[in-house]
Amino acid sequence: MRFTFNFCCYLVFFATTGAVAQVVQDSIYHLQQLEIFTQKNKEVIAGQSLKGEALQRLNSQSVADAVRYFSGVQLKDYGGVGGIKTIDVRGMGSQHVGVFYDGIQLGNAQNGVVDLGKYALDDLEAISLYNGQKSSVFQAAKHFASASSIYLQSKKPVFNADAKTNVTFRYKTGSIQLVNPSFRIEQKLSDAVFATASAEYIKSDGEYKFRYSKKNLDQSVAYDTTAIRKDGQIDAKRFELGLFGEKNNTIWQVKGYSYLSDRGIPGAIVRGRFDARGQTLVDKNYFLQATIEQKVGRFETKLNTKYANDYTRFTDTVSLFKYQNTYKQQEFYASWATVYKATSTLYINVAADYQFNTLDVDLTNFSYPKRKTTWVAFAASYQQKKLQFQASVLGTFVTESVKKNTNAPDKNIWAPTLLAQYKINNAFSIQAFYKRIFRMPTFNDLYYTALGYSNLKPEYATQYNFGFTYAKPLNGIVQQISIQADGYYNLITDKIIAAPNGSMFRWMMMNLGKVQILGTDVKLKSDFIWGQTEWQLMLNYSYQKAQDYSNKKTTYYKHQIAYIPWHSGSAVLNANNKTWGANYSFIYVGERYDANQDNIQYNHINPWFTHDVSIQKTFAFNRYTSTLSFQVNNILNQYYDVVLNYPMPGRQFKFILNLTI
Repeated sequence: MRFTFNFCCYLVFFATTGAVAQVVQDSIYHLQQLEIFTQKNKEVIAGQSLKGEALQRLNSQSVADAVRYFSGVQLKDYGGVGGIKTIDVRGMGSQHVGVFYDGIQLGNAQNGVVDLGKYALDDLEAISLYNGQKSSVFQAAKHFASASSIYLQSKKPVFNADAKTNVTFRYKTGSIQLVNPSFRIEQKLSDAVFATASAEYIKSDGEYKFRYSKKNLDQSVAYDTTAIRKDGQIDAKRFELGLFGEKNNTIWQVKGYSYLSDRGIPGAIVRGRFDARGQTLVDKNYFLQATIEQKVGRFETKLNTKYANDYTRFTDTVSLFKYQNTYKQQEFYASWATVYKATSTLYINVAADYQFNTLDVDLTNFSYPKRKTTWVAFAASYQQKKLQFQASVLGTFVTESVKKNTNAPDKNIWAPTLLAQYKINNAFSIQAFYKRIFRMPTFNDLYYTALGYSNLKPEYATQYNFGFTYAKPLNGIVQQISIQADGYYNLITDKIIAAPNGSMFRWMMMNLGKVQILGTDVKLKSDFIWGQTEWQLMLNYSYQKAQDYSNKKTTYYKHQIAYIPWHSGSAVLNANNKTWGANYSFIYVGERYDANQDNIQYNHINPWFTHDVSIQKTFAFNRYTSTLSFQVNNILNQYYDVVLNYPMPGRQFKFILNLTI
């Protein structure tokens, strides 16, 4: 049995801190990954990934914190451990990002976004981001249905040769009164069947200092003060169960997940108001999903199914008009996909998915919508030594019904995608893709009382991308180096926006917007050895010019859209020397403008950046190991807002003790 104990306490006296080291044990048994058609698994255009030790080394609490290190990603973070966290990729909006957990999409038909702050890193083996789509031809139809996709891959069990059980227990505490215990159990039921169970508890009072300054219209300082952030408390529990099996040419997986939280909703810091608002959000999220994949001759088939039940209660206990609303969503999903190996270079995939969504809300005159969606995808991949090419077409068919009011009309839409890569030599290749895709209006867009508009059109996005990759192993101090650079152009039409309807007190959703986005992503990665120390360097840079072309008569025509910086980037440097490990990471977000649309000085938001550091030492005692680590986030104690008037925490510390038996 392997027993791991992590103890993290608040650290006040250190300014540098916690990270990673790796202890390699003899006689490790890995759960085998069945790759039936090796050739088809090659990606035409590689995505960005954080895996294994590189993922764990980052000073990150959740998936949202980790994806900030991908180029082209902008995180919307409302502050603190419990603050809602969503992402925007290449300026296209959060609703255009699909998030997949072990190959099945996480959904939210109500508002179309996934709160990535709910998903911890402890149980994840890898996080990947793909622009356009993941370029593996063998996948479910929904994998073709987003403008960009994030894939979360959970850890598979790893056992010593004679072990059948692994137990990992963690306890973390730190700044902002964080208490975060968790455990994970891995059980080998037979040579072909493995089970996992994990649980996590997160508690924080959410209170931290921040600096707030306000300017007058003439740019003079109205006031500048330091205050305590309120309403950021969280009390959350996460449970996951997994069952994995493989035999002959069949692999299967079952996962159960639940997330239960009671958290405050920090208010915007406006008009000098720093006190608590008393708004809270209770979430109860459950899902059960299963996947089975089997090969027969030249065919390989994959079946997916999922049931999700989400409950949300929003409460306001302080406002003059106190109120409470509950939202209940249900989702049923089933998928079938089959790939045929026509030749050694040609693969053909056919996939069909079905999904049923409902939403119940205790609002006056609510519509109570039900949505039935069918996706049908046809894809082909052609791969030779130098040329890789993939083409797909996705058909989406939507029907809706309501108990009250008017339902949205049926939608039947076909959308194509083309991806290609040409390898000039062993080190250098060029890649390109074209994708035409859309996002369906959410239930909130269509049916929210006094706001929704049932005749909304889908929001269309056209993506063009061209770039190159250089990757070469080397001898000497530098072991390998890789560079990937992409230029892209995105056009969004029929953009869904909220607009006044007769008065400023009544708004409705409309198809009015048009946005053009021109950008560049550059990624560099290098591994090198200096003395006895192994180093890894990762650099990312993004440039985005995202302009509003909706209406020539507006004052903000051709202005940069809200919260999209022209320049952003990140840097990560890891070092390992025997039993020592260290990590440094840096994030920069350039100047932006807030949601008031006009790019004028009053709406200007200054750049922000953070530095995080960590260091770790591992000790070995016979068959046991222990790890002592220190970490600090935002080491320079920068005061900044990711979203205007939602201040982020300053410097945060942790002390971590890890014992493995």
